[in-house]
Amino acid sequence: MVPEHPRARPVDRTSALPLWAQVQSDVERRLRAGEFVDSFPGEMALVEQYAVSRHTVREALRRLRESGLLDAGRGRAPRVASAEIAQPQGTLYSIFASAQETGHSQRSIVRALDARADGTVAARLGLEESTPLVYLERIRLLDEEPLAMDRAWLPASIAAPLLEADFTQTSLYGELSARCGVRLTGGREEIRAAVPTTAERVLLDIPDRTAALVIDRLGELGGRPVEWRQTVVRGDRFGLVTDLTRPHHLEASVTAGRQTRRLA
Repeated sequence: MVPEHPRARPVDRTSALPLWAQVQSDVERRLRAGEFVDSFPGEMALVEQYAVSRHTVREALRRLRESGLLDAGRGRAPRVASAEIAQPQGTLYSIFASAQETGHSQRSIVRALDARADGTVAARLGLEESTPLVYLERIRLLDEEPLAMDRAWLPASIAAPLLEADFTQTSLYGELSARCGVRLTGGREEIRAAVPTTAERVLLDIPDRTAALVIDRLGELGGRPVEWRQTVVRGDRFGLVTDLTRPHHLEASVTAGRQTRRLA
């Protein structure tokens, strides 16, 4: 049966991919194309468009809600999640995005990208200690000078496609959205001063007797922790500025060469 809606691609009943996964993938395609800006169709409309059961549509919608692409609560129809809520950028992400906008160059040296078990991190994510995690470790360069060492862990059950990504020029959250269909919906970030380890001091070229700032980040998807991230930033190149007339507005400053620029 051909779907009544011209933008819905028919499901392939001979495919090994479950019908709900095919519906999920196609609805996600339509979401990213901006088709549902004004409103999102109800369950029965999607049943008719894809010629599948209501159970299939409900499972596809459940997965889309878990990925952060749809927002729905009890007694409320699904709607496209707000981009402002669905992609919390955090301090480090904002630093590099703002730096690039102001003309700085940036890239990463990938030191590790693999699947491994880490009992301590798994516990932070509320998982069994033996749960496989995708681990990414990078040195972040700004204008070819080391600025930060970034380490991130995510459950392999949702992040395994990241193992094929090239993180020298791209962002973790960009690849997480494009390859895994996941956009974080919240989290918590803490910034603290720390003494860098010998290895961190060498890799980041941190001068002797210079402290570092550590950013600990717990990223969430629908209230469930799915990312633990720890970033060590050179204390001599990075600072935070608060305008007392706007106490909730935080700015970062980054030193490149002999110049210090403030980044909104």
